[in-house]
Amino acid sequence: MSQGLPKPVLQLLSILVPAGVSLALWAAWLGWDQHLDVHPDGSTTGPYQAWQVIGLVLTLLVPVYWAASRRHFVGAVLGTTMGLTVAAGYDWSDDASGLFMVGVMLVMTGTLAMTVLVSTVIATVQPASRLSSARRRFGRGRT
Repeated sequence: MSQGLPKPVLQLLSILVPAGVSLALWAAWLGWDQHLDVHPDGSTTGPYQAWQVIGLVLTLLVPVYWAASRRHFVGAVLGTTMGLTVAAGYDWSDDASGLFMVGVMLVMTGTLAMTVLVSTVIATVQPASRLSSARRRFGRGRT
């Protein structure tokens, strides 16, 4: 008898784990900064600084790589996209203009496109590295 999770549970976890990690990373990098920066000329920017968004993107590479390297492409793509979309929707929902949904849709579209790209790169690069490590293991490193 095999010990392990049933396949549907494993598939669900492969989506929920990246989604939860993405939500937590949004909260850690962007969730605490809610104030616009007012410049001396009266213009405003923000609330996020470039370093916060770059930090979020770089740390998101870890769960995307983790899921994609284990061939959980749906989890890497949909889980990350779902987590960031929910986080952006919740974080920006207090916008009185109602235009926050445009930003949420941009976050969703951008995250979907980039996680597909990153997962594809991981899928194409990783088999070559596994093959070379297998050749070294069996003594066929150089032919």
